[in-house]
Amino acid sequence: MRILYGVVGEGMGHAIRSRVVLEHLFARGHQVEIMASSRAADFLRRQFGERAWVHRIHGMHIDYRENRVRRGSTLWTNLLQGGLALPRQLAAYFELLAEFHPDLVISDFDSFTYLYARLSRLPIISIDNMQVINRCSLDPDAIAAQQGEFLLTRAFVKSKLPFCEHYYISSFFEAPVRKPRTTLVPPILRPEVLARAPSRGDHWLIYQTAEGYDALLDTLRSLGVECRIYGMRRGLAEEVVEGNLRFRPFSEHAFVDDLASSRAVIAGGGFTLLGEAVYLRKPVLAVPVQGQFEQFLNARYIEKLGYGRCAENLDDPATIRGFQAALDGCEASLASYRQDGNRVLFDALDARLAS
Repeated sequence: MRILYGVVGEGMGHAIRSRVVLEHLFARGHQVEIMASSRAADFLRRQFGERAWVHRIHGMHIDYRENRVRRGSTLWTNLLQGGLALPRQLAAYFELLAEFHPDLVISDFDSFTYLYARLSRLPIISIDNMQVINRCSLDPDAIAAQQGEFLLTRAFVKSKLPFCEHYYISSFFEAPVRKPRTTLVPPILRPEVLARAPSRGDHWLIYQTAEGYDALLDTLRSLGVECRIYGMRRGLAEEVVEGNLRFRPFSEHAFVDDLASSRAVIAGGGFTLLGEAVYLRKPVLAVPVQGQFEQFLNARYIEKLGYGRCAENLDDPATIRGFQAALDGCEASLASYRQDGNRVLFDALDARLAS
């Protein structure tokens, strides 16, 4: 089958998960061309450049400052850049019409391939985590503090990819499906994570890219545990050790090893890392980006399920010490989590493609 696969480029989580699905599609013998924007296009070209054409298109950019979404500058930037990119988008559309005739479109929250499918009257399948906000019933306690953000985000998600043939929603928490043509599946896990046998080490893994967390470092220094820190000092060529703090240059292999062998994790509210931490049964202190309801939702469910804690910021030492005191209870809750790799999604997707 000829498949056009679209990947939204804001953040790397969508690209990392799409890479797993794409590997499965290639292994099943399907012909695939890929549409992606921003860093996702670069990442997928490195992964699939010899097996598929990866088209770069314009995608939405979100302006983050001080762990908060800046909506005014985000809107202005996207209106300006979107207008400038329109000729390139049209060229990509007509190139597809002329050279590649897909039978089906799969979209990981990407609008361009969705619109191509609608204009070409092709069936489209959605595979992402965002649709849980629109197509499932969420726990009222998990959204009560962000009711306005929830309604705004749900309206956006609802308008993004309406009327798909089917929606596969990856999630580490159960949420009753409230709309037809919808299937909830476990988090999509990259093979590097599936290959690691989790162990209970003594170190904590810290992943924070936001600036201005000097108070966090002071608290970590006082914990008396080794902290392996990624993202807080960019451009490192080698590890920098300051007492119990180890600032590490990013390496996928080292990062996954540190995650699988950690005692606890402090990270943002992004779905990919939280899903991997839950699968490896690691307690998480999740700090969502302000203005990103999806991250807030993930963090609230981490706390609701007893897998960790949700925090608005890391300035208060009591937040981290409270998390440290709760680790044993979080490990007990995580012990009951079960997931058979990516089998649920792959079996369901194969059956749908075969039909």
